[in-house]
Amino acid sequence: MKGEILMEHTPKTVAIIMDGNGRWAKAKGLPRTAGHKKGADQVRDVALEANRRGIQKLILYAFSTENWKRPEDEVSYLCKLPGMFFNKFIQELMDNNIRVTFAGELERFPESTAKVIRRAVDQTSHNTGMELCLAINYGSRREILLGMQKYADEVASGARKNDLSEEEFSNYLFVPEEIDLLIRTSGEVRISNFLLWQIAYAEMIFTERPWPEFDEQALDECLEEYSHRHRRFGGLDDEN
Repeated sequence: MKGEILMEHTPKTVAIIMDGNGRWAKAKGLPRTAGHKKGADQVRDVALEANRRGIQKLILYAFSTENWKRPEDEVSYLCKLPGMFFNKFIQELMDNNIRVTFAGELERFPESTAKVIRRAVDQTSHNTGMELCLAINYGSRREILLGMQKYADEVASGARKNDLSEEEFSNYLFVPEEIDLLIRTSGEVRISNFLLWQIAYAEMIFTERPWPEFDEQALDECLEEYSHRHRRFGGLDDEN
């Protein structure tokens, strides 16, 4: 189906829960870190394909606030992945006009990790193509809590009235956009504290493929399925 999806049927904002790196590695008799390394390489392939397809923003769940509970050696390796990824692929992102952003709190990461991410954001800040957003040290409940604390502070200080609307609420979040399509890999059917407000009307696709095997074709298949969905946003379409 490559190249056959009409632009008007292409989701503007796509979010992916990249699941299954460890299970993929275990099935092949490899250490979990090998799965994470292969998964990082897939980010490049999927991002380039998403950009080619005309997706405006791709949000990847790279590291959750709950991931700190994993073994120390695995967390240490995950902290090194941004540096490995951007050292390898930053020029390709530049060549394809892709802009890097992040959602989450970098403060808990080692300074070397935070510095790499901020450098990638700065280096690509003038690009005008797709936005590649890494959700890193991200948790949706935490995101909402921080947003409401900021809003409460503004009201208490007299900076604004206590008149928050749903539309304004989004501006207090790390990710203000509504999600059109949410994809989760590796067969799990749950949200895992990801973009809880933003996916209110998202189409969802849960695929059995683990993230290290989720390639350009897999993304195209999800986009093809999305193009046949009828989004009614709580209303009725002409057929109902």
